[in-house]
Amino acid sequence: MSLQKEVLIEYLRNNKIQLIPSHEKLCFPIIERIFKKMSIGLKFSSIRVSDQLIIDGHHRYLASLLASYSLEQTDCIKSSTKTAFKWESIELVDMDWDTEAKIEMLNREDAKYNDMTFEELLKKLKNGLNK
Repeated sequence: MSLQKEVLIEYLRNNKIQLIPSHEKLCFPIIERIFKKMSIGLKFSSIRVSDQLIIDGHHRYLASLLASYSLEQTDCIKSSTKTAFKWESIELVDMDWDTEAKIEMLNREDAKYNDMTFEELLKKLKNGLNK
């Protein structure tokens, strides 16, 4: 259940993607972590969108497309500083933007959001990764 960066790059090049990114760089390790969580059935909060432009939730959105996960969208207001980019031009950064402490904090939030303990989430992730 791992995600390969090359698969994501091919997907971005060869598919018509409904929503438009407002970031020119995204973190591949974050997308991969979210993809794994979606693949084992964890719930995620909605992403924020303004007229097809993603305001908040780029990593969740891409992970959801690859995991065939239905992700809700919430309308929001676009600030004047948001710029539209093309998916083909997005740079996927290999350096992880999250520290280990932030990853643990996000895992704890995900456990709470999914009504399970932190330990249950870790076990589910470990079991899902071994499939």
